Amino acid sequence: MKNTIQQFKHVDYLWDEKKATALGNNQVKLFLYRSNILGADLRITNYGGGNTSCKTIEKDPLTNEEVEVMWIKGSGGDIGTLTKAGIAGLYTDRLRNLKNVYGGLEDEDRMVGLFNHCIYDLDSKAPSIDTPLHGLLPFKHIDHLHPDALIAVAAAKDSEKVTKEIWGDTMGWVPWQRPGFDLGLQLEKCLNDNPGIRGIVLGSHGLFTWGDTSYECYMNSLEVIEMASDYIENKIKENGSVFGGQKVESLPAEDRREKAAQLMPLLRGLCSSENRMIGHFNDSEVVLEYINSHDLERLAPMGTSCPDHFLRTKIQPLVLNLDAKEDLSATQNVIDKLKPAFEQYKKEYQQYYDKHKRDNSPAVRDASPVIIIYPGVGMFSFAKNKQTTRVANEFYVNAINVMRGAEAISEYTSLPRQEAFDIEYWLLEEAKLQRMPKEKPLSRKVALVTGAGGGIGKAIADKLAEEGANVILTDIAEERLKEGLETYPRDTASYAVCDVTKSDSIADAYKKACLEFGGVDIVVHSAGLAISKPLEETTEKDWDILQNVLVKGQFELAKQVVAIMRKQGLGGDFISIASKNGLVSGPNNVGYGTSKAAQQHMARLLAAELGGDKIRVNTVNPDGVIVGSKIWEGDWAEGRAKAYGITVEELPAHYAKRNLLNEIIYPEDIANGVFACVGILDKTTGNIINVDGGMANAFVR
Repeated sequence: MKNTIQQFKHVDYLWDEKKATALGNNQVKLFLYRSNILGADLRITNYGGGNTSCKTIEKDPLTNEEVEVMWIKGSGGDIGTLTKAGIAGLYTDRLRNLKNVYGGLEDEDRMVGLFNHCIYDLDSKAPSIDTPLHGLLPFKHIDHLHPDALIAVAAAKDSEKVTKEIWGDTMGWVPWQRPGFDLGLQLEKCLNDNPGIRGIVLGSHGLFTWGDTSYECYMNSLEVIEMASDYIENKIKENGSVFGGQKVESLPAEDRREKAAQLMPLLRGLCSSENRMIGHFNDSEVVLEYINSHDLERLAPMGTSCPDHFLRTKIQPLVLNLDAKEDLSATQNVIDKLKPAFEQYKKEYQQYYDKHKRDNSPAVRDASPVIIIYPGVGMFSFAKNKQTTRVANEFYVNAINVMRGAEAISEYTSLPRQEAFDIEYWLLEEAKLQRMPKEKPLSRKVALVTGAGGGIGKAIADKLAEEGANVILTDIAEERLKEGLETYPRDTASYAVCDVTKSDSIADAYKKACLEFGGVDIVVHSAGLAISKPLEETTEKDWDILQNVLVKGQFELAKQVVAIMRKQGLGGDFISIASKNGLVSGPNNVGYGTSKAAQQHMARLLAAELGGDKIRVNTVNPDGVIVGSKIWEGDWAEGRAKAYGITVEELPAHYAKRNLLNEIIYPEDIANGVFACVGILDKTTGNIINVDGGMANAFVR
C-alpha cells in the first residue's frame, strides 16, 4: 500500500515512506522506526513513557520449528531513542502459558521474574512490567502510549462515558489498575467482550492501539489521539476559558528569566538538604496558563494521575507563596519566607509515606519537592541530573495538559493516594533504582570554565563533564564555543559568550548557568593570554590587558560566584589556572609573570576568607603546555623562543627536556590537575598544584 502524507492538527505525522521502504519487510526494524517517530512527539508520550511491540515468526534455535516471537521495549527504555539493543524478544506462547501459573494480584512481582523464562533472544534487555499487556493481545503490532489527550479522557470523572461518546463502540475501556499480569488479563477480556475494537482506554493511565502492520498501527494511534484532541478542543471552546481563568499576571519574559536566575540558587539549596540537585526552568505559555490560574490552588494538591508522571514529579508540586514582583535581592529574607514552605512540604511527604507504607515498603526517599511553581514567573524542577530534571519538567507539562483536558471534559480526577504510593514505592521500581549505575565523582555539580573555546579550557571542561559535572563553556569566541558544545551529549553542557574583563558579561554567564542548571559549584578561571616582552618593550596596554583578563577577571568571577554559592549553601570550588611564571623569575616576562603571581596570591587570600563557607580555592600551575594551547599560536611562542635563543619549532622539545621528568605537558594534564582539586582532594584549600613535569625552581616549598 502506498502511503501519502496525512494532515493532523494535534499530533505530528512523521512517517517517511522512503525510510520505511528502505527497511524492507523487516518487521522488527519497522517496529523500531515506528517507536522512534512516536517518541519524537512529546504530546504522544514523554521520555521513557509508553511501550511498543511487534510479533514475528522466527525459527526456534533448538527445534528448528517456526514460533511466534514478541519484540517489545525493555525495562527502563525510551521509545524515542529505542534500538535493537533496548528490546526484549520473548516466545509468545510461553508468555501466554504463564496464565497457568498465575496466582492472582498477590503474585504480580513473582511473574516479572518468570518473564525471563520466556526469553527467545539471549541478547534481550530485561522485559518490562508491560510485557504481558502486549503478549496477551493477539495483534502483530501494538502501541501503548500516554498521550496528553487520552490521559485527559482517562482521568476525567466520567471517563468510560466520555470514551463511548468520542469513539462509540470502536474503543474498549478498562478501569485503573496497576500495570502487571492481571491488567494484561483485563485487556484480553475487554477485547474478547468487544471484538472488532481498534483500541482500549486505560482509566487514569493511557492508551492501547494496534494494527496488522507497523504503518497501520501508527495510523491507528494517531487517529485515535486526534479524535480525543478534537473533542477536548471543542469542549474548551464551549467553556470559553480553562482553569477558571487568569488570577495572576505574568511578568514580562525578560523579567521572568531574571527573577528565575536570582531564585534558582536559593531553591537549589533548599532542595539539596538531603542530596545535591540540578535545576531546570520552564516559563512556556502552557505552564503560565496553569500556574497563573484561579484553579491552581485546587488542582495542584490533587497530584498527577498517570503513574509515568508522578514517578518523576512526585505526587504533587510545591507552590510558592511569593509575589511575582517580590524583591529577591535580600537573600536571607527570601530564605526566611521560603524555608517554612519547604519544611511543611517535607513534613506532609513523610506523613504520606507513613500513612500508606506497607510492611515491605522501601525506606522513604528524599522528601524534597521536584516541581516548584512560582505564579507569574514559571515552573522549576530539581532532580539528580539535568536529564532527570528536564524530563520531570516535561512530564509535569504533560500533567498540566491532562488537567486542562479533563477539566474541559468534565472534572479532573487523580489517583487515590494509596494507589499512587503503591506505584511510587513498588518493590520492582525500587529494584530498578538499585540497578542504576553508580554516580560519577562530579555528578550533581555544575562547573563554569572560562577560556573554554579551546586548548586548556576545553580540556578542563571535557574532564569535568567526563567525571559527571554539567559544564558551562565560556569564551569570547562564540564560534569556538558552538563547535565545542557539539562534542557533548545532550543535557551535559551549555555555553555563554563571556568577556572576563567586563562584570556585566560575567553576570550574564552566571545567569545562564543558574537558568540552565540551577546554580554553580565549580569555577575554573582558565581564560588568558600571554605577552612576552622585555621591560622597555612592555607597553601600558600590554600591562592593562594582562591585569584585566588574568587578575581583575579572576577577582570579578570570584566575587560574583561567591554570592551564588552562599545562596546555595553547598560550598564550592574556585580554581585559578595560573603559571609557573608566577613563582619563577625569568627574562622578558614582567607583565605576564606579575599578573600570574597576583592570581596565585589572590587565590590564597580567597581561600583564607571563604573557608567558613566551605568554598575551597586552589591554583593549578601549568608550564610549557605548547601542544594544543591557544596561547602558543601567536606572538608568545616567538617571544619565548627568542628569550631562550631557539626557534619556535624547537620549543616543545626544549620545554620537555628542561623538566625533571622529561615529559611533554598536554592540556589534558592540566585538566587532571583541576579534577584532583575538585574531585579528589576535598579537604584541600589555598594550595598550589604544579603540573609542569617537575621544575625545581618552581617548587612552592
